[in-house]
Amino acid sequence: MASVRLLGFYPLVVLLYELLAAGFFVSSPVAAQAPAPNPTPTDSPLLDSLLHTDAQLTAVARRAASYELQIIYTQINRDARNQPAFVRHTYRLDARQYFNPASLVKLPVVALSLEKLNQLRQPGLSLNSPMATGVAFRCQTPAPHRPGADAERVNNVGNYARRMLLVSDNTAYNRLYEFLGQRPLNERLWALGYPAARIVRRFAPCDTAANRHTNPISFYNKDGEKVYQQPAAVNTRSLGYPLGSIRKGRGYQSGGRIVAEPYDFTTANYLPLADITGMLQAVLFPETVEASRRFSLTSADYAFLRYYLQATPHGSGYRPYAAAGYFDAYKKYLYYGRRPEAKAQPGLRVYNIVGMSHGYLADVAYFADSVRQTEFMLSAVLYVNKDGIINDGRYEYASVGLPFLARLGQVVGEYENRRKRVFKPDFGALFTFP
Repeated sequence: MASVRLLGFYPLVVLLYELLAAGFFVSSPVAAQAPAPNPTPTDSPLLDSLLHTDAQLTAVARRAASYELQIIYTQINRDARNQPAFVRHTYRLDARQYFNPASLVKLPVVALSLEKLNQLRQPGLSLNSPMATGVAFRCQTPAPHRPGADAERVNNVGNYARRMLLVSDNTAYNRLYEFLGQRPLNERLWALGYPAARIVRRFAPCDTAANRHTNPISFYNKDGEKVYQQPAAVNTRSLGYPLGSIRKGRGYQSGGRIVAEPYDFTTANYLPLADITGMLQAVLFPETVEASRRFSLTSADYAFLRYYLQATPHGSGYRPYAAAGYFDAYKKYLYYGRRPEAKAQPGLRVYNIVGMSHGYLADVAYFADSVRQTEFMLSAVLYVNKDGIINDGRYEYASVGLPFLARLGQVVGEYENRRKRVFKPDFGALFTFP
């Protein structure tokens, strides 16, 4: 592993690497690419160097294999017309290295739900239309239409999306997973250029067969009249498992006891880090990806997604999250960790989606700093489960994972503040919200 250190200036190898990369990429924006299996990834000298400038980062990097660490750092260079070009640096990136994506799957589910509303083209149907979810199979739960409910507590696609993006609400995810249906959801992701992606589970203790069944759903207008009805559905076709059998850990907890065998992730959700990074790029910079890889969204949809991806629970204006438990750094792991006392850096906006489950901790983010006029993307995942037992609740999120992600975002941010740019970014529409 390279161990080049930054001492206030570029190491020669890093400088040469950056110049070559910039010369290659700056001529045209890079479209998001579907990740190819890469069992022997080549690490970026720049990322390796940055990881060895800070003791906290180095402590994890020295045991990167044990922590199953993967990082994507994307530099963004603007041209004279403010068009962005992307230079990607990776560290231990490997699509064959399974990690549990947890709530990272919420970004594509929200985007595809907005897309589906557009494609249905039903008069009176919108993200604000009251929604009632019924029951048709085991492990399903109802969510009735509640006439007269406060607008922010109505069951509808818009509020479910807000809950998912602001505080990573699992029940809201289940409702939109059911709205999309298991097979249409995955087939659409494949059509967008993510053939390895699998989103096949609710966040609930449902078995594989139950997750194939999705609920009947009805939508209403403001007068209580039904405007669209979606019947219960079932996916009768296995979607396959790209990595084959996946078993992790030395044991797992079930029913209050430890089962002394690896936990089976074979049929779990699967979303490679490069895929979810590409999806975030497609939402924030749709013009930089090929037309066939763009979500079919309106300008209002993009504005909605951008607003709630960067908003904090308190700052969003969404009143259900005004409680002190939903502090501003609630899901801004990169840069802030998850510290209730963390103070926002003036001018810095972080557009992100996070995951935390089974010892895996991930954050996929775009940073835009209007004060320092810098921007970059950063994605990272690591596994913090020292005892090797899944589902025992004893993970090193607070002692290792979150401090590492916070410091990683800070170190990359400090480097970006020093990095010379020919043209400063004009954030334009990214900073204009409804």
